[in-house]
Amino acid sequence: MTKQIMSGLAIGSRLVSTPRSGRSRRVALSLAALLVAIGAGLLGGGRLLAGAGSAAPSPSASPTPAAERLTASAIQIEPVEIGDVKMPPEFRVAVYEYVIREVSKSGEFQHVYRSGDRAASDAADLVTLRMKVKGFMRGSEWTRDVTTVAGATSVDLGVQVSSRDGKVLVDRDVEGKVRFFGGNLRATYNFSKKVAKVLRQSF
Repeated sequence: MTKQIMSGLAIGSRLVSTPRSGRSRRVALSLAALLVAIGAGLLGGGRLLAGAGSAAPSPSASPTPAAERLTASAIQIEPVEIGDVKMPPEFRVAVYEYVIREVSKSGEFQHVYRSGDRAASDAADLVTLRMKVKGFMRGSEWTRDVTTVAGATSVDLGVQVSSRDGKVLVDRDVEGKVRFFGGNLRATYNFSKKVAKVLRQSF
């Protein structure tokens, strides 16, 4: 665009400098003035466009702040509630023991108490973990070993963490499974690791 403008200005200059009649000279002067004005306007517009293009982009919306993490130094873990779903006693015991072990290993809490531990009453910010069975399916270890695609065992429990005043802080459904090789009780180990992960994400 600038090259075209400069060419137009050169043509206007030659028109003015070329000898001609008074009327022709006046036309040439008018044409030259017009070309100069157009050139100045276009150049100015170019500068304006360049300025607009180089303007700093408007700041994008600030990212949504992450959810505020909970804090507690102690947790008390209650035994599994059966509810309306039948779960063999060995699975209930395994769930309870594995959860205590995995939560202790996670290091999220300074103290991990069993149900009924009187020392828990000294923790001002104590939270309580409760688990209730929502689904249970006992598969076949032999079928898993043979087919590797059938005979899965699964445990499905509702997990709640509440404060001393009864306020529910965490409410999740967690499922543990053993799909391939391994004993049926391994589903409870899988479940306990998922519970520990939920707690790490929340506290």
